[in-house]
Amino acid sequence: MLTHDAAQERRRTARVLANAPQADLERLWKAWPDRPEVRYLRGPEAGLVMVQGRVGGTGDRFNVGEATVSRATVVVRAEGGETTGTAYVLGSHPEHAGIAAIFEALLAGEARDRVLADVIEPLEAAQAERDALAQAQARSTVVDFFTVARENSGPDEEDDE
Repeated sequence: MLTHDAAQERRRTARVLANAPQADLERLWKAWPDRPEVRYLRGPEAGLVMVQGRVGGTGDRFNVGEATVSRATVVVRAEGGETTGTAYVLGSHPEHAGIAAIFEALLAGEARDRVLADVIEPLEAAQAERDALAQAQARSTVVDFFTVARENSGPDEEDDE
């Protein structure tokens, strides 16, 4: 059973791998020296999941609709033994799920520190940079409606005609 910290770390790495651009994962995997033997246990394959929501974030659950999800489960055989990795990616991207599952499996083995340093941390930094840029662009389009209402609160001379 995973400790709370281990579960948090696994959620973090799974999120980074799932949200990373597929091209970045492919580039990192191709550059990986001494690539281990990989065997697929499941997939990669795409399917549907039911997405649920909650009223107000805390209320009763309700079905929002279906979403396409790709998944893969692999066994990686390296010098330290065999490890298993599973990945889920939103959308129909089976290759992305396959590569993410490989890195997930490597995280469970002796290559963990290397995967964290060479894959997870650079991808996480790039994602944080993209998120900050998107937030800055969104903030630049914010309209202060209170100010707009105050500026137009007086009687218009055109309306008196």
